[in-house]
Amino acid sequence: MDGLEVSACERCPELVESRSQIVNGTGPEDADVLFVGEGPGAQEDSQGEPFVGRSGSVLDDQLRTVGLDRETVRITNCVRCRPPENRDPNKTELQNCRSYLEAEIELLDPDVIVTLGKVPTEHLLGRSAAVTKEAGTVEEVRIDGTPRRVLICVHPAATLYDRSQSSTFEETIQTAADLAGVSNEATDGSGGQSRLGEF
Repeated sequence: MDGLEVSACERCPELVESRSQIVNGTGPEDADVLFVGEGPGAQEDSQGEPFVGRSGSVLDDQLRTVGLDRETVRITNCVRCRPPENRDPNKTELQNCRSYLEAEIELLDPDVIVTLGKVPTEHLLGRSAAVTKEAGTVEEVRIDGTPRRVLICVHPAATLYDRSQSSTFEETIQTAADLAGVSNEATDGSGGQSRLGEF
């Protein structure tokens, strides 16, 4: 692993077989918010970027709404290779890729880690989770020995299949922005001047 990029890995034979490339996280190396998904799907695998399909559009739209944008957050996955048939990554695969995720979290040192869906939530919390019930809650978890704030969120795709998940998703992304100290110009009337000093 070179910094945040994994360039070659053969730990999971089945994933090596099904991927066309390793999909690394995207976003700045000092992002305050880290989103963690499950693993790349077909579009992510072909484009080499996480969350570029339909659920990526849902995420992007909501980020903009709360005053974040894709350029200021980091987005990654529990596993960096597409599982065959888009199945969930299994425990061995999650474990094989865990050191890459931990290294990324360590380098990034984000204010908050947002888990998108059941697999990353259970993987990082180390317990089973009812994501729809627990969405929006923040837990402090030790990841590789360091206490981290983990915000549980439903997967953006859930909003595509179940409209009732939309408000849960929107509120959770707003919480992520709040935890990262992002001021939303749309609501505070500053016209964006207040944030220029940070760049």
